[in-house]
Amino acid sequence: MSGFVVAAVVLVVLTFYLIATYNRLVVMRNNVKESWSAIETELRRRFDLIPNVVETVKGYALHERDTLEAVIKARNSAVANIGSPEALAGSQNVLSNALGRMMALSESYPQLKANENFNQLQSELTDTETRISQARRFYNATVGDYNSALESFPTVVFAAPLGFKRQAFFGIEDTAAFEPVKVSFDSARADNGSQSIKLKTSVPFEEPEKLP
Repeated sequence: MSGFVVAAVVLVVLTFYLIATYNRLVVMRNNVKESWSAIETELRRRFDLIPNVVETVKGYALHERDTLEAVIKARNSAVANIGSPEALAGSQNVLSNALGRMMALSESYPQLKANENFNQLQSELTDTETRISQARRFYNATVGDYNSALESFPTVVFAAPLGFKRQAFFGIEDTAAFEPVKVSFDSARADNGSQSIKLKTSVPFEEPEKLP
C-alpha cells in the first residue's frame, strides 16, 4: 500500500512539474514572438523610408542607375525572405551594403548632400537603425533564454514532443523590412528634370524594372 502511495505522489509531482514547465515554455515562446514583433515594427519603418531615399537620390544622381537598381533588387529580395530571422539575415546584409553605397553618393554630389529632405531621411534611417539594434539585442536575449530552457535537463526530454522547438537568433546589425514594394522608373522625365518613381505594394515578390 505504501508503494502505491509513493507511486501516486511521484506521479502527482511529475504531473505538476510537467504542467509548470509547459506553461513556462509557453510564456518564454510568446516572449520571443513579441520581441520579434518589435523588430518587425522598426523594420517596416526603415523599409518605408528606402523608396523615399531612392527618389531623392535619383533626382541628383540619375546616372548612378546600377547603384539605385541594386538597392531596389536587394530590398525586394529581402522581402521575399521575410519568413524567418535566419533567411532574412543574409539578404538584409546585402540590402544594407547596397543602401550604404547609395548613401555614399552624397560625397560625389554636393547638391544632394546639401538637400534638406535627403538629410532628414538619413537622420530618420539612423534613428530607426538604432531602435532596430536595441530590439535585436532584446530579441536575441529572449531567444537565448528560451533555447537554454529547452536544452536543460530534464526539459530537453519532453520539450520536442510537446511541440517546442529552438528559435533562430537574428544576428545582424542592419535590417530592412516588409510590405513588398515594386519601385520602377518612368521613361518620361518629371517637370523638375528627374524621372518620376512609382511605388506599388503587392504580396508576391517582384523584380524591379530596369532603369532606362
